[in-house]
Amino acid sequence: MKLTYNIKDKPKFGQLIIFAVQQLLAIMAATIAVPAIVGNGMQQTAAMFGAGVGTLVYVLFTKAKSPVFLGSSFAFIGSMCAAFAGAVSTSAGYAGLIIGAVFAGLVYVVIALIVKFAGVGWIDRLMPKQVIGPTVAIIGLGLAGSAISNLNAGGYAPDGVSTAYPLLAVFCGLFGLLVTMLCSVYGSKSIKLIPFIIGIVASYAMCALFTVIGIATGNDGLKLIDFSHFQGIGIFSLPKFTFLEAMKGVSEIDGAYIGSVALAYMPVAFVVFAEHIADHKNISSIIETDLLKEPGLHRTLLGDGIGSMAGAIFGGCPNTTYGESVACVAISGNASVATIITTAILAILIAFVSPFVAFVESIPSCVMGGVCMALYGFIAVSGLKMVQKVDLEDNRNLFTVSAILIAGIGGLVLDFGKIQITAVATALILGILVNLILHAGDKKKKA
Repeated sequence: MKLTYNIKDKPKFGQLIIFAVQQLLAIMAATIAVPAIVGNGMQQTAAMFGAGVGTLVYVLFTKAKSPVFLGSSFAFIGSMCAAFAGAVSTSAGYAGLIIGAVFAGLVYVVIALIVKFAGVGWIDRLMPKQVIGPTVAIIGLGLAGSAISNLNAGGYAPDGVSTAYPLLAVFCGLFGLLVTMLCSVYGSKSIKLIPFIIGIVASYAMCALFTVIGIATGNDGLKLIDFSHFQGIGIFSLPKFTFLEAMKGVSEIDGAYIGSVALAYMPVAFVVFAEHIADHKNISSIIETDLLKEPGLHRTLLGDGIGSMAGAIFGGCPNTTYGESVACVAISGNASVATIITTAILAILIAFVSPFVAFVESIPSCVMGGVCMALYGFIAVSGLKMVQKVDLEDNRNLFTVSAILIAGIGGLVLDFGKIQITAVATALILGILVNLILHAGDKKKKA
């Protein structure tokens, strides 16, 4: 696709801040959702700080050649819960989060070393377009349910109970989607670079208008925004960093606990490796540069792995490349790594700024649901564009693509005790096996 800003381009300072805020809003909902799901006192601002640090580490290892933001990984939620469940105390659980992230990062380091000496040719053989294309597509399609459930989630009254009219929430969410699309298609060159931030602000303003009317009239059905997030907040606050909590529980850690945490984290790292490949294949097709070759898969893996370790030390969450970030690059046409660096710095800074965090937490689910319809849709379409280049008249390719799409969209998840292989990873593994089996006779025919 035609990019307005390429990898090495540096927008003007004012534009850079705006572009970074857009990236931040695109990835923030998912990044702060992970600590909220895991619970045990984990703090969302610390997760944002960790994501920012992890991204800067990633940029360093990839020599500033990959425009991707790292955020909290959903794949490790089960592992993180296991770290708390097996700990003597919550503080020991925090120590377990760091230990687990280190083990997961080491898996990436080992794979990176293998790639460094063996090259990436085997990746292309294992994951050709008929495998990677539909896998990228189901990453977006698999998130479709999340976007629609958020769209239908309604708003929240000050007492925390959802009371808003569902259709009103859908209307406000779709209004944000419409504004985003109009800005992207018909906006000026500068407007086309920030369609998401305009869409989110417009939808939020619409929700705020209805909420004010609802408060004035006493009609709870019109209350879409919970303004209580802004009550009693200061200007600055110190995040609850994981390593500070972990220090209190280090003495409670023993060999058995370390072993159980390793078993909870390391297998999942292999699963996330598959998603790492899919995301980098996807962004490579967007920027028309094969990131698996330059800066190299070994560097992206090291950046992801070491970045996850660094991120977990501060925020507790192992990080991973974000499809929302990739989609934001695709739609805005802004692949500037300077934007990613600025986004990471903002993520670190806002972790201390209470009003901005309160604003983000107050954004109704329907607002993000509407905008994410475009974000997730672009991920799916980018994968389908890869499939366009596949010869589907060949039944071998047709069966491979079909198996991946149905397994992924159908939600085929495999559970092995505390280890869960996600639908995306399961579909990818199945696709690799089907493709290898059906193409097994190719070499014999050539011989």
